[in-house]
Amino acid sequence: MTDWQKSGWRRKPRVQMPDYTDADALASVEARLSQYPPLVFAGEARRLKDQLGEAARGEAFLLQGGDCAESFAQFSADAIRDTFKVMLQMAMVLTYGAKVPVIKVGRMAGQFAKPRSAPTEVQDGLELPSYRGDIINELDFTETARVPDPEKMLQAYTQAAATLNLLRAFSTGGYADVHKVHQWTLGFTDGEKAEKYREMATRISDTLDFMKAAGVDSDHAETLRSVDFYTSHEALLLEYEEALTRKDSTSGNWLAGSGHMIWIGDRTRQPDGAHVEFARGVLNPVGLKCGPSMETDDLKRLLGTLNPGNESGRLTLIARFGAGKVGEHLPRLIRTVEQEGAYVTWVCDPMHGNTIKSSSGYKTRPFDAVLREVREFFAVHKAEGTIPGGVHFEMTGQDVTECTGGVRAVSDEDLSDRYHTACDPRLNASQSLELAFLVAEELSALREERHAQAV
Repeated sequence: MTDWQKSGWRRKPRVQMPDYTDADALASVEARLSQYPPLVFAGEARRLKDQLGEAARGEAFLLQGGDCAESFAQFSADAIRDTFKVMLQMAMVLTYGAKVPVIKVGRMAGQFAKPRSAPTEVQDGLELPSYRGDIINELDFTETARVPDPEKMLQAYTQAAATLNLLRAFSTGGYADVHKVHQWTLGFTDGEKAEKYREMATRISDTLDFMKAAGVDSDHAETLRSVDFYTSHEALLLEYEEALTRKDSTSGNWLAGSGHMIWIGDRTRQPDGAHVEFARGVLNPVGLKCGPSMETDDLKRLLGTLNPGNESGRLTLIARFGAGKVGEHLPRLIRTVEQEGAYVTWVCDPMHGNTIKSSSGYKTRPFDAVLREVREFFAVHKAEGTIPGGVHFEMTGQDVTECTGGVRAVSDEDLSDRYHTACDPRLNASQSLELAFLVAEELSALREERHAQAV
């Protein structure tokens, strides 16, 4: 792309980004980051793009999940392991139901910045800048904590590098071996869904034993003992993104070296804005959040800007409307894409449109609303004859109480027990597994319907 520069976004209107007060300190941090190694590599991003193209055709399915916003204070190997583990569980359930490969993409190793509904907030009569994620400022409600600090980008890079190091070890070092499917069962996933998982794990283990006895196992040993696990985040803080952007020596194209996949949020998808300008020039697969305010004309422009070559796997449209609103908005977007002849991967984000304030004062998401939006997403694609390519969840492997409902029946009164998120409420491990079974049932029904039509 000859007309693109990695700093070109600076000439475009910018929103949801901090105003740093010390320009020299910011320039110093950017210069240091620009000398650091990229966190991911072009070959990995291209492989993910190919796999997302398969999801667009119904030959694979995307499972994207992880923290609302990664925290410096809550960073630990155990937290990374538990989220990785529950994603393996979910992927196994989905693979078993859909009979297609599941692409595993974490909201990890870069999800440090958050857009906010207002630039400031007021507590006890004091107005301060909003908390925008640990890469920008601090959660404590003090004047000093809320000042944007560019040095935090260096800490974010260090934590992202450590997270990626551990994820790569888990993915290829034997932890993800499908023969250990029983060992992935988390202690707190009790109840009916956990029993269903254990029954499924037993069937998988029996199948693997049969394959080994038949001499098939050795031919697929590496495939069964490791997984591809990718990282993604919202490319919100463009100074950080630009500093980690590198030219790929193989193709001569530019890579956003901060993560395998980046996405543009529903608040930052202005066709002439800075975030779209940055994302259009990198070779990574790009996600685009589509909320109720997405206009048809804007979508057409964004399709052309972000994927001018109409490359399969390049652009993922992440629908986030809220339960009860999918039927109102998704069909018109699907028809726009079909009329344009655009290749996209359709993904459901049932989290962001279903956030409410509970009676106990906590921000939460009712699990029933999350389930309903997933069902509506599949129903619309069935009606339109298009392919649901994936799901996108805010979730954690920790036993938190942030979303109400689920098989463990978290109530409004329970939210205070283990409410640890710095921003938005996340599904816990039990709720995540329950949701995976629902999605697997939808995919299984879709597969059976296609088979019947083929016959």
